[in-house]
Amino acid sequence: MVTISSASTKPTWISALLLVLATTTIRVHGQSSTSGFISLDCGYRNTTPYTDHKIQGIQHQSDVGFIEGGLTNQVAAAFMAGAEYESQKTLRSFPNGSRNCYTLPSATGKKFLVRALFTYGNYDGLNRTMDGSLFRFGLHIGVNFWEAVNLTNMHPSSTIWKEVLTVAPGDSVSVCLINFGTGTPFVSSLELRPLQDAMYPFVNSSMSISYFRRIRFGTATEYITRYPLDPYDRFWEGWSFSYNTYPWMTLNTSTQVRRLPGDNTFQVPEGILQGATTLDTNYSFFEINVAAGPNLDAKNLQLLPIFHFAEINISNQNRRFDIYSDNDLLFPDFSPSRFQADSMHQNGRFLHNPAAIFLLNKTRSSRLPPLINAFEVYSPVRMDNLTTDAEDAHYMNEVKKHYNLARINWNGDPCSPREYSWEGLTCDYSKRNQNPRIVAVDLSTSGLKGGLVIAFMNMVSLENLDLSHNNLTGAIPDYQIKSLRVLDLSYNQLDGPIPDSILQRSRAGILDLRLEGNPVCSKVKDTYCSNKKKNKSTMLIAVIVPVVLVSLLVVMCILWKLCWKGKSADNEDYAMYEEETPLHIDIRRFTYADLKHITNDFKQIVGKGGFGTVYHGTMENGDEVAVKVLMETSIAESTDFLPEVQTLSKVHHKNLVTLQGYCQNTKCLALVYDFMPRGNLQQLLREGDDYSLTWEQRLHIALDSAQGLEYLHESCTPSIVHRDVKTANILLDKNLVGIIADFGLSRAFNDAHTHISTVAAGTLGYLDPEYHATFQLTIKTDVYSFGIVLLEIITGKPPVLMDPHTYHLPNWVRQKIAKGGIQDIVDKRLLDQYDPSSLQSVVDLAMNCVESAAVDRPSMTEVVSRLKVLLPTTPSSKVYASASSTKSTNDIMRKQFQLLISGDGNEESSSSFQSGYTNQSGYTSRMAELPALSGR
Repeated sequence: MVTISSASTKPTWISALLLVLATTTIRVHGQSSTSGFISLDCGYRNTTPYTDHKIQGIQHQSDVGFIEGGLTNQVAAAFMAGAEYESQKTLRSFPNGSRNCYTLPSATGKKFLVRALFTYGNYDGLNRTMDGSLFRFGLHIGVNFWEAVNLTNMHPSSTIWKEVLTVAPGDSVSVCLINFGTGTPFVSSLELRPLQDAMYPFVNSSMSISYFRRIRFGTATEYITRYPLDPYDRFWEGWSFSYNTYPWMTLNTSTQVRRLPGDNTFQVPEGILQGATTLDTNYSFFEINVAAGPNLDAKNLQLLPIFHFAEINISNQNRRFDIYSDNDLLFPDFSPSRFQADSMHQNGRFLHNPAAIFLLNKTRSSRLPPLINAFEVYSPVRMDNLTTDAEDAHYMNEVKKHYNLARINWNGDPCSPREYSWEGLTCDYSKRNQNPRIVAVDLSTSGLKGGLVIAFMNMVSLENLDLSHNNLTGAIPDYQIKSLRVLDLSYNQLDGPIPDSILQRSRAGILDLRLEGNPVCSKVKDTYCSNKKKNKSTMLIAVIVPVVLVSLLVVMCILWKLCWKGKSADNEDYAMYEEETPLHIDIRRFTYADLKHITNDFKQIVGKGGFGTVYHGTMENGDEVAVKVLMETSIAESTDFLPEVQTLSKVHHKNLVTLQGYCQNTKCLALVYDFMPRGNLQQLLREGDDYSLTWEQRLHIALDSAQGLEYLHESCTPSIVHRDVKTANILLDKNLVGIIADFGLSRAFNDAHTHISTVAAGTLGYLDPEYHATFQLTIKTDVYSFGIVLLEIITGKPPVLMDPHTYHLPNWVRQKIAKGGIQDIVDKRLLDQYDPSSLQSVVDLAMNCVESAAVDRPSMTEVVSRLKVLLPTTPSSKVYASASSTKSTNDIMRKQFQLLISGDGNEESSSSFQSGYTNQSGYTSRMAELPALSGR
């Protein structure tokens, strides 16, 4: 069995000592160089670099300057002496922020190995790895998900590592720790190693690979072989530490093992190729099984195996064998070259292999059983998310540095991935194969001081810049940004002159300039210095030629009446009731006539609610919109409509429907939103059997919706409660991304009102039962409603069932589970295509959300964290091998090794093996004494 991780129940002091002794015995094979190596001791407070006596020739340095934020910590005193490396004695933890990123210098297009090591060491005194709760956080390489770090039930002294081989997208590589809400992320050390461009040719800008296993066979004097034997400091795990007894046979040679001239694809160290493992000649095969544990999606498991062979047997006997992936023949009748390296892989192709078995089987013509020298296996890390345009990112970092902005989530890439984009930025993702651009920056009320930074001037896609309500001083730079449409500098201390180019664009109506509340406006009386944006030319004419103006207005009225004679009186009334004073917000104001034109005279109804009707519309540029028109009975009661529009115009999130504009008319109040072509979630869950969402699609929509609500509750100031969360208000775009809609009933709260509203809202079946006792609606009301949504996603049923008896959905679920099982509540259209453990977790979460008492319900932040854990993540692995001779013996040996893998062997057979690791795939293993270090 080749598995190298299992749960340690006590510190492995002897194992650690073995690693110390083994590591110090490494000898240099040829000339090695650490040029370009970066080795960060995370949490190390001394600014002087040091060389760890256990690792020859590699200097470690503090991580200060590579990361913003985080707390420096030391492992508990009880684990200091047992640390494998000096860098494992300290760590940096990140209790704040959803994403915290290290930035490592690199070169554009250069290949690197990036490795992170984690030793918990009970640094916080909470014994988090052994308290029975989930301890899991994530890693991003750049802007793409790399892998999850799972420390649940691991001994505090254990160390795991993660590696990824990647191509730098620019002059830096970022490694980000992602908080899933299931334990504080931390890292002990972070290492970057340059690779040659020819190595691992399948690694490119769109595909990275994550370490699964890297094994050296034959006799090894150390558990981990690394630099200087491997000049690229790859970690090679020693097979002989697990298997050195019959029927396994080790081969070693001092004879040179060559590579073919020009073959630099993998550059396996010669010292590793000079060892091999085979079987007693009575045996015919062995297999390597990469088992998918609870953290993996076995059905979609993709692996890239790389086999390294060199025939080092001194005899000339024939050795031939077939190499299989599960039942598919990869390489038939393969014979290793004598004292020459052969590296076998299918041109970097990832294999879909649900059984996860790789078999090396002796052919009939062969006199010797299979042999192997080294083995690597990787999983894909697809680099689908594009980084923010390099110039935009550079200039936003200049802004961040200039104003010393300490926003928690201004970390990593500004726009990507979307769910971690910087607060206050709006990015354009519409061009699919191009890097997102920053189109709006909102730094209103951000405590900015000093002069206006000129970095904004270079952001060629910037359309909206809001720097209002700060303490900016000095002159106004000549922001010659052709794309800029709104420049809001109101309520600062600006007293310098206004550049002519800005004035000209403002007067031409190209730029909406706002300067009210600045000293510069004490000398200037113009529209941009007034709260009311009046038409300057109209004012001038009114002053100079009032008689002419009145005459023109009279003539225009007469002509208007003549032209529109025969039209309905309603049109006249609506046009006459347009409000004169617009709102000072960054969205478009539509007239009633605009709405008639956009909706083709309100022809197509796409939805109705208790307060109005929603119409389909098409904008001038072809964009589809939804126009929500309030009924007149609602208008009379809509005293909060305009403040509501002002609030919603500031709300920007990928999972909240975008408000394009509004109509402010005393006879017609309307909101204009983006149109969602896939309708709403209720329609897809209820309407017929023609189309059914998969379980994974449902989980993604649930997460999308939860993230939208979390943004309203936690990121808006003041907070916003939706008040009518339901499947009908979860819209779906063309990619089935969930978008929260219908803010017509939402309300904003502040601390003075304790986030509570007493105005009734909601829909039958979704409304918090606590409301009937308290008549108060809080953000936990939304959580309750979201719990009902989750149950609908699971069951496909409405919130209130009428046939044959009336049931509230949570009660129906409880009864079904009590009488039968969880499978009895699942939407039949899923056809049993779901992960039972994932389903159970979502049911648990939903029932947690619909607790009767609000205090017992989770926050939306907790809901988001729990849903993220349930979505498929990058796989991890475990490996084992088995071998046998005749068919009957083969079966016996296979069974014996399977028992070892599962840990089900009898007490006697397993007594010589010691638990030392927890495999990240969730399986446990038995193995020889090894140090507490694991790659998975």
